[in-house]
Amino acid sequence: MHPAPSVIFFTVFSGIGFGLLTFLGLGFPAVTGWTAFAFFVIAYLAAVGGLISSTFHLGHPERALKAFTQWRSSWLSREGWCAVIALITMGLYGLGLVFFDQRWTLLGLIGSVFSVLTVFTTSMIYTQLKTIPRWNSPLTPVMFLSYSLAAGALLSGQEPWAIILLLIAGVAQIILWAQGDGALARSGTTLATATGLGPRGDVRAFEPPHTGTNYLLKEFAFTVGRKHSQKVRIISIVLMAGVPILLLLPPFSHGLIALAVASHVAGALASRWLFFAEAEHVVGLYYGKR
Repeated sequence: MHPAPSVIFFTVFSGIGFGLLTFLGLGFPAVTGWTAFAFFVIAYLAAVGGLISSTFHLGHPERALKAFTQWRSSWLSREGWCAVIALITMGLYGLGLVFFDQRWTLLGLIGSVFSVLTVFTTSMIYTQLKTIPRWNSPLTPVMFLSYSLAAGALLSGQEPWAIILLLIAGVAQIILWAQGDGALARSGTTLATATGLGPRGDVRAFEPPHTGTNYLLKEFAFTVGRKHSQKVRIISIVLMAGVPILLLLPPFSHGLIALAVASHVAGALASRWLFFAEAEHVVGLYYGKR
């Protein structure tokens, strides 16, 4: 698929924001007053900024509110509901910490649960797509959740948890890449199965479906060279997990934590670009792109 900047920004930064809200809801770090206010500002800027950026990729952003009516069948709608509940609940929880020096534990726990559910529902938007075999894997939610929680642990200063979650994110990402490389072939989807003409013999395209480009080619037939892909994978895994883990091993330092967060975000952006760039939508079979 064509890696749209708005969707990359959305999936990375909303994950970071809700990851931090998860830890804040659980009481990490145990802050109140204006210190708590600063943490909540960072979390809300990332979470809400990411959610807003996702609308830039919609054909009709003004219709976004209608998505809330489809919660029975749409993961996008469920994501919207979970996000709203998480943001409202954590907002109330934050008011208690900032202005009343009170930790309303139940609100925090509910907010943390819905923050995690928001990231999970986001991941399921992609996981459910059988038309993109690379994404159609149980590891896709694991990858999204581990990235989000690792970022939350980093930003909340929970170094031991951050190291563990970064390791999980790195392993999940590497396995997902390895599994995804052969996913389209293993799915058994070919031009013959797509047209239903397989029993008649070898099937090939006589000529292109049309002479010009179209939306499908722009969005779903993006290709990235294998050599380029391998370089981006190495860069992303080193920046996302390797460098932050090394920076977290020495004694606590605000400067090192800041560098670890910056490195993780850069690696996550590179990895998420690859997530979309390497997606092999089966519609590409009709255009000779697979």
